[in-house]
Amino acid sequence: MNQSVRAPNPVDVHVGTRVRLRRTLLGMTQTGLGDAIGLTFQQVQKYERGVNRIGSSRLYDLARVLEVPINFFFDEMPKDVAAKFGGPSRGMAEGAEEFDPDIVSRRETLELVRAYYKIESPQVRKRLFEMVKALGKSA
Repeated sequence: MNQSVRAPNPVDVHVGTRVRLRRTLLGMTQTGLGDAIGLTFQQVQKYERGVNRIGSSRLYDLARVLEVPINFFFDEMPKDVAAKFGGPSRGMAEGAEEFDPDIVSRRETLELVRAYYKIESPQVRKRLFEMVKALGKSA
């Protein structure tokens, strides 16, 4: 019996990566996310790897629990994936840099983002954000 194993759809992989990114930035476990939307952590794992597709109502639940707009899950989609599946959609920035999923799994990135969101003053956060962007451009 020859069962062919199909690779996950690249769009599903991208959306899953964005779910993992946001969950991790919030310091939420897969179990915590699963509990919030009525799933097991194994189901959350499958969503995050892109093995299982996320239906529209589930995507809505994820956006609500992760406190992001639905388009967050499609932002920064690699150009080759967007082109293969109908070209860039509205809302995807033209000329946007491609998303590197490895960068968000680095401990330094997670610590930096968590520290950033601990800053209570929105004005201070905004000034820090602008400073970091300016420093990045000069590098």
